[in-house]
Amino acid sequence: MTNQQFIELARKYVTLSNDHDLTRIKCLFASDATYHSAYFGTYQGSDAIHTMMTSFFTRFPDVHWEVLEYRNNEKSSVEFAFTMTGTDASTSESVTRHGLEHIYFTSDGLIQHIAICKPEN
Repeated sequence: MTNQQFIELARKYVTLSNDHDLTRIKCLFASDATYHSAYFGTYQGSDAIHTMMTSFFTRFPDVHWEVLEYRNNEKSSVEFAFTMTGTDASTSESVTRHGLEHIYFTSDGLIQHIAICKPEN
């Protein structure tokens, strides 16, 4: 796959996330994928990641990510800064978070690992 194809896969992941399409998002992950978020912890396996995402989208039913630019970080990896906005259903409070996301892909274009970091101060 080319660098541009990996960028398009990352864009697709963000678009499906903004559409809250958990069924199609799950299909993007390798079965043994891992996910680490500085905000929400570490998850191993596509089923665990899907369960976490289901809970997350329930907690933030109007969540949306804004991404201005996608960059190839290294071979088969894409990174992007994001702004996440949403309402925490448990408190009715508006939430805005900034971060840097790295998506690592398998050679056939499935997500192998996601790492979400808090922005540096």
